Amino acid sequence: MGRVKQAEKNIFFGYISNFIILAVGLLQRDVFIRTLGKTLLGVNSLYTDILSMLSLAELGIGSALNYSLYKPVAQGDQEKIKSYMRLYRTAYMAIAGVIAVIGLALVPFLPYLIKESERGAISGRELTIYYLIFLFNTVSTYFVAYKYSLANAQQRNYIQTNIATITKIATVLAQIIVLYVTKNFLLYLLIQAAVELVQKIFVSLYFNRLYPYLRDKNIRKLEKQETDVVITKTKALMFHKIGDVARLSTDTVIITWFMNVDWVGIVGNYTMIITYAVNFISVIFNSVISGFGNLVATESKEKQHAMFKVYRFFACWLYGFAAVGFWLLLTPLIVGIWLDESWRLGQTVLTLILVDLYFKGGRTVLVNFKIAAGVFEQDRYLSLIQGIVNLVLSIIGIQYIGLAGVYVGTVVSGVMANLIQPVIVYRDCFGRRAWSYFADSVKYIGVIAAVAAAMVPVKHLVMGEVNLITFAGMALIITFVYNAAFVLVFRRTEEFSYLWALVKGKLWRS
Repeated sequence: MGRVKQAEKNIFFGYISNFIILAVGLLQRDVFIRTLGKTLLGVNSLYTDILSMLSLAELGIGSALNYSLYKPVAQGDQEKIKSYMRLYRTAYMAIAGVIAVIGLALVPFLPYLIKESERGAISGRELTIYYLIFLFNTVSTYFVAYKYSLANAQQRNYIQTNIATITKIATVLAQIIVLYVTKNFLLYLLIQAAVELVQKIFVSLYFNRLYPYLRDKNIRKLEKQETDVVITKTKALMFHKIGDVARLSTDTVIITWFMNVDWVGIVGNYTMIITYAVNFISVIFNSVISGFGNLVATESKEKQHAMFKVYRFFACWLYGFAAVGFWLLLTPLIVGIWLDESWRLGQTVLTLILVDLYFKGGRTVLVNFKIAAGVFEQDRYLSLIQGIVNLVLSIIGIQYIGLAGVYVGTVVSGVMANLIQPVIVYRDCFGRRAWSYFADSVKYIGVIAAVAAAMVPVKHLVMGEVNLITFAGMALIITFVYNAAFVLVFRRTEEFSYLWALVKGKLWRS
């Protein structure tokens, strides 16, 4: 099956998954808020991010090994696949042990993260038990996570997507029942751990059956040169991983320490909706990573660059649409339709979160292409510098301008990558300079900013009273104006022509 066909299949199942996860996720969040409140919501988000920081132990081994699998998968070299998968398994068993040890070492410090005056009726012992359940879920994941890599290298990402969807449905339905009947956070977490444990056992058995040759005992050891490539790329990715954790997973800890854990829950409502919605966009680009790997292995640099520009244009279009829509509609949705004013987040903070969202979207294709091409070493220190910049600016900013200061650090550190990574990708992947990339960036941002500014007076006119009808009406107006503006401005570009040809081809076939 060709790259486009495989990508279409991955996107199809990805969208079904995201529709389901969005629906059950919002329902779960609503029931959680109404039964357990802000503090436990904040604790849930805080522990999730702490465990994300612990996953630092993975240090990019997965990405390095996935890159190494693209060539043997394309060549059908079963022996080489077995060798890499054995290395992957050994590495992930070690990672699980490291995370378990570090995670347990953090237990004595947990009570100091959340001030006693902010916990309410939650005891230090309960906080520890909750954390240990989170830790178990994270550690046990590494015993099966490596098994997805071969399917993903074969562009069969939909397997992981479908398993995750079924697990999510089962988990959420069971958790909602527990919340309504018992209002008990401990049982809520135990249900999740139990369902995910069953899922992991199934995944292990399923992949053993799907790829029986991976159970062979007679597996050749990789040559030193091949192992050295993995080690070199892992070392480079280690810096990326450390920087990413410092930039993306420390905000909740900073907010909890300098403000209080309730604010983590308030911010979490906004970021949850943004994440769920943006996942629909991410499906498209995550579904083509392995296709990029095949493209890099088989096509010319000119062809690679042309496809890169198409996907980059599409990413900026979609992420810009998401940013504009959320900027105008997210607060009315949360405090006007769903919850009350006590859950409002300031517009400045929301603007910074969405600016970061757009620039992160702009980096999506860059990062995916770097992964597919194995370009890890060239900017290995960038993420580390970003993480330091984010931590410093966020800690200083929150003390002077409050919550917005945290996201000033996030935006500034993120934009650094938007300026540096294009230069590296264009130089090392395409053998050219990146001036056209930045010129296009200015055009995209100009159109997006113009549409956002034009919609402000329209919003005041249409949404004088916030209700489902005015909300839906404004959403339709934004959708039409934004997309009409992009078509009008960029309709003569090669990137738009390529996308339009794909759409016409699908319509013709249907």
